[in-house]
Amino acid sequence: MSKVNILGVWVDDIDAGDLGRAIVNCVEQKRKMRFSYANVHAINIAQRNREFREFLNSSDILYCDGEGIRFGARILGAVPPFRTALTHWIWDLSGLLQEKHISVYLLGGQPDGIAEAANRLCDRYPRMKLVGYHHGFFDKSGIENDEVVELINVLKPSVLFVGFGMPDQEAWIKRNFTRLAVNAFLPCGGMIDSLAGEKIVAPEWMSENGMEWLHRFLQEPRRLWKRYLLGNPMFIFRIFLQRLTEGRQS
Repeated sequence: MSKVNILGVWVDDIDAGDLGRAIVNCVEQKRKMRFSYANVHAINIAQRNREFREFLNSSDILYCDGEGIRFGARILGAVPPFRTALTHWIWDLSGLLQEKHISVYLLGGQPDGIAEAANRLCDRYPRMKLVGYHHGFFDKSGIENDEVVELINVLKPSVLFVGFGMPDQEAWIKRNFTRLAVNAFLPCGGMIDSLAGEKIVAPEWMSENGMEWLHRFLQEPRRLWKRYLLGNPMFIFRIFLQRLTEGRQS
């Protein structure tokens, strides 16, 4: 796979088909791998959080989950990587996991929403091996965390989705990676909330035209205004600085 450097974060150019096959191969070969995603929010966090940036860059695959990444690549004169939006792709991925009889665990979401997310997934894919789920509102260290880790290990899922939001989900995976009897780790942000119907997924035409951020902002303006109204312009400014710096060095 080729990679593109977006402000020091190396994003893989991989499409959804190859990404799905990589997850299946990881499970079939009994490997432990991290399949992380990058969007503008991730890149902005990585500028101020070194450990988070190192997590992204050390992931086995870091796929593009935002049109902003592709936009930044174009400004830098690079080939834009394929984009896989997990909130849409989860349905195709679940079909693949069902076909391959690969077990799954959902970790994250609201206490009153995680069961609904699991039910909706199993309604569409009734033969899917969803071995368990747990909400994301628990103490991420100490006894309560140990109990969640033990619960997951008893069920031994091959694929673990972790949806606490960035950078908490990545930090949790890093701390518990060696403790968990899991093959494929997938941070998933708000995907579980979307599955539960607690967040409305942007229409594909908005998602494909770089307007998903606007759709999310209009749903939660008080929570997300800094992320988008300040974060997006800052990302673009930094991208132009990278292009300028690289131009001077060439």
